[in-house]
Formats: sequence, structure tokens, C-alpha cells
Amino acid sequence: MLLLIGFAFLAGIVTILSPCILPILPIVLSSSVAGGRKRPYGIVTGFILSFTFFTLFLSTLVRVLHIPADTLRGFSIAVILIFGVALLIPKFQILLETIFSKLSGKLPQQSGRTGFWGGFIIGISIGLLWTPCVGPILAAVISLALTGSVTGTAVLITLAYSLGTGIPMFAILYGGRNLLNRVPWLTQNTAKIQRAFGVLMVITAFGIFFNLDRKFQTYIINRFPSYGVGLTQLEENAAVKQNLDQLNASDFVESRGKPMFDMTSTASLAPELITGGKWFNTSGDLQGLPNAAANGTALKSLRGKVVLIDFWTYTCINCIRTLPYLKSWDEKYRDKGLVIIGVHTPEFEFEKDAGNVEKAIRDFGINYPVMQDNNYATWRAYNNRYWPAEYFINKDGEIVHTHFGEGKYDESEAEIQKLLEESGSNVSDVTINNPTYNINSQTPETYIGYARQYGLVSPESLVRGSVSSYSAPRNIALNSFAFVGNWHVGSEYAMPQKGSSLIFNFSAQKVYLVMRPIKEGGKVRVFLDDELILESAGEDVLNGEVSVDTDRLYNLVNLQTPGSHLLKLEFLDSNLEVYAFTFG
Repeated sequence: MLLLIGFAFLAGIVTILSPCILPILPIVLSSSVAGGRKRPYGIVTGFILSFTFFTLFLSTLVRVLHIPADTLRGFSIAVILIFGVALLIPKFQILLETIFSKLSGKLPQQSGRTGFWGGFIIGISIGLLWTPCVGPILAAVISLALTGSVTGTAVLITLAYSLGTGIPMFAILYGGRNLLNRVPWLTQNTAKIQRAFGVLMVITAFGIFFNLDRKFQTYIINRFPSYGVGLTQLEENAAVKQNLDQLNASDFVESRGKPMFDMTSTASLAPELITGGKWFNTSGDLQGLPNAAANGTALKSLRGKVVLIDFWTYTCINCIRTLPYLKSWDEKYRDKGLVIIGVHTPEFEFEKDAGNVEKAIRDFGINYPVMQDNNYATWRAYNNRYWPAEYFINKDGEIVHTHFGEGKYDESEAEIQKLLEESGSNVSDVTINNPTYNINSQTPETYIGYARQYGLVSPESLVRGSVSSYSAPRNIALNSFAFVGNWHVGSEYAMPQKGSSLIFNFSAQKVYLVMRPIKEGGKVRVFLDDELILESAGEDVLNGEVSVDTDRLYNLVNLQTPGSHLLKLEFLDSNLEVYAFTFG
């Protein structure tokens, strides 16, 4: 894994050229004009340790200690704000450095302005606040961390990346300090420069608190579209990809003690199912599945049968469109030896709720067994990256075929028949005749929360606390959307206030939206091309309105033919969370 460590180090160095460095750059620059000569060392040390630790263990920390991630982010913002104020008030700055010196127990009070420990705290805060523009290497490490599978290699890779980023950061800090000390005009105006940077640091703290840092970064990318393009290409080569595959495989070996399957071979033993929640629809001869899974023998107990593993989540429109085929195959071939197992791996936090999953299973009419994979343990075991994804397992427990996404249903059913015949079943009386549906969408799946948001074009005119006020733009380009009115935008979802609206310029035949009521039910009025939708209304729209009574995917538009249209949603209360659009 030395290759991955080396490339991670190089990727960290070139990060200084990417747009993701912009939100923390004012903090770094401001920190170079105050404190003692050791402050740059403290900042870089704190950053390296903080970014490495929290990248790898933040999810575990939040889960074990029940500390909301937003609390740690708030702490970091408070630290940045305090140090900004310290630059504005010299006496307060001296007091802070003295306190840190006393706490360290290494320096006498009179030497309190060396600045290392003050810089160390700032560095920890930067490590918590910074969201890097990751390439494939760090992305793989983060996926390990999110699933609780941190290996020694993952630690070394993250540390190498942090060290690489720390080098140009230190150069900026040290270079700025030397410049301040060597240029006479700057030396004469040090106090004024510190106060100016204090103002910048305070503004940055408030900007991060109100999520303006992400908006600024988005603005820069839109204004200069080629800025930072191609910086991750140094990681995109065959050698890195091969080592990343080995990293995933070694992670599974370390955490489960079994080999990762390799689809480059003719057949590979399927990893066992690792339950992360409840089981549903286990009855009859399958009622022992939950206990077998708990003992790591679920698939072993099904030897002799053909098993189809389906990774899905109940708000994914692509998954929903595959369910009729899976249900049909379950009805056709269950008595002939086919066992379909749905592995429900959630995309959103509310999809982890067992009651929500059970209701979705009932609503979709699913009768085959479904298990929750809330910790992504089975997802990781199969090295899966898709919703939906099907893994076909023969009578000997080997994966012999895979299919990702929609389509190729006849091919998949032919594979089922082939495997059943190999197991001794007669399927000659069953005809393969799967209906085909055209997907007429040109507009991609669109997330509303800021973590994966793309296509937002409305300008933000006013911010009050955590609620932002948006004004409608003059034009909305195709595949773009706009907030109008007052919205609270979180990482996964956005919460409209009563009277607010959302406008989307889409190209598709059908429009779906994942929504969730907060306490009681909420209502949404739907307009298409500035008219209340009636004839082209989706199945969840009645008299132009949608009543949201549970968290699920809602069908808003169902056109006769695909085309480009302007959708407007008017929210009649403040009781909803809006997650993601999908199109068909």
C-alpha cells in the first residue's frame, strides 16, 4: 500500500490549488499575522492530527457518545470567532495565549505568547471544518470510516494526505509571518493589519455558521469553471485502482476473516450477510434466516438453492422500478428453489427506521425476505457501489453473475433459469417475457440538501438565524432549480417555510420527490408551466395538491410524452423536509 500512501501525500499537496481550500484560506492567512513564532507549527500540527482523527472516527464518535456532528462544528466555529476577536482586541489575545501556556504546563506565564497552543487549537478547528475536494484515494478511506471499518492502512493514507496538505499550509503561514517581519511598511502597520485580519476571521466564522462558505465556493466554481479541474487525475490510474481494490479486500479480511469475492474469476464464494437492523418476511422454511445471519451462516444455510441478493433503498426510483420484476421472479421460481433477499441499505437517515422500511415493504407488496443493512456492513462486504444491484449466487454459494442498475431483465431471468437448471429444477414450463419501459428522463437525480446539492440558481438575499430568504432568478436553466421564500437548508434535506416555493426546469416524462413530514402532515400545491396541474398530475396529486403523511417518494408529474417543463411547488405549511428529485 506504499503506492496509495505516496499518491495520497501528493494529492494533499496539490489540494492547495483546488477550490475546496478557499473556505479555510482566510483562517490560515489571519492566523499568520499574530501570536509567537511557533504558532504556524501549532496550527499545522493541530490540523494534521484533527483532520486525520475526525476523518476516520467522527462517525464512530457520534454513534458511541451520541454527540451531534453539528455540535463539534459549532465548537470549531466558536474557536475561530474567539481568535478573530483576539486579533481585534490585543489584551484579549495576550490573555488567550497566557491561558494556553498555563494549560500546557511547559511554558512560564511570562513566555505565554509563543503561540503554539493557541495555534494548535486553531488547527484542530480547521481540521473539523474543512471538507476537502477528495479524489478516489481519500474517498475510499472515507467510505471505510463511514462504515466503521478503519484499518491501519487507512490511518496511514489519511495521515499522508494530511501531511501533504499541511506542507503548503505551513508555507503560507511561515511565509506570511516572514513577510510581515521583513517589509518595513508592513512592520510599521502590524496592529492595523492584525485588526483587518481579525475582521476577516470573524466574518469567516459567521459565514461558515450560515453555510455561506459553500455558496462562496460554488460561486467561484461557477464563475471560473476550469478552476481546479484535473487535480485528482494523478490518482486516476490503473495502479492506484488496483491498490484501492486491494484496500477494500484487505478491510474485509481484517474485519470479517473471510476473503473478498473477486468477479474477475469464473465464480467466487459470496460473502455472508451481516445484518444491520431487522429482518422482514421470514416465514416457513426461511424463518431461520435471521438467526443464521447472526451466526454468519445465512448463505451457507441456503446451499442447494439459487439466491438473488438485491441491494435497494425504498426512496430510490431506480430501485422501485425493478421491484415488479423481482416480485414476478419470486412468484415464478420460489417453489423451484429461488430465494430472493432484499438488502435494504439506506441512503438517507430516516430510511434506517425499521417502521418506515416495514411500511414500504407492505406498500410495494414485497413478499420475499428483506434485511436492514443500516451500518453498510453487507454493502461493504460485497464492495457494492450501486442502487439497485443484483448478485446471482449458485447452489454452491458462489457469485456467478451481477447486474447494476435497471434494465436487462430478460438476461437476468435467463441467468436465474440457468442456475435453477444447474441445481436440478425444471423451468421449461416458464416463459421469459418481461415488459420493457422506456426511461425518458434527461434531468439527473437532484439532491436538495447542501451536501450533494447541484443546480441551485436562486440568489440568497437575506439570512436570519438558520433560515435563508431566497429570491426568484429571472431565468432558470434546464436541469436547474430555485428556492423562493424562506428555507432552512440542511446537509440531507431542505425545510421550506409556509408560503415558500421551489421551481425546477426539468426534461422528463415523470417527476418524483422524496418528502418527509416533520410532526404532522404537510401539503404541497403543484403547478406545471404556471398552471395548477390536473391532467398530467402524478398518482400522489389530488386536485393539484399533494398530502404528505409519511416519508417516501411522491409521484408529482405523469406526462403523456416526455418534454421540458417548468415545475413549481408551493408549500402550504412549514411541516415538510424535502430530500431529492428523481425523474423518469
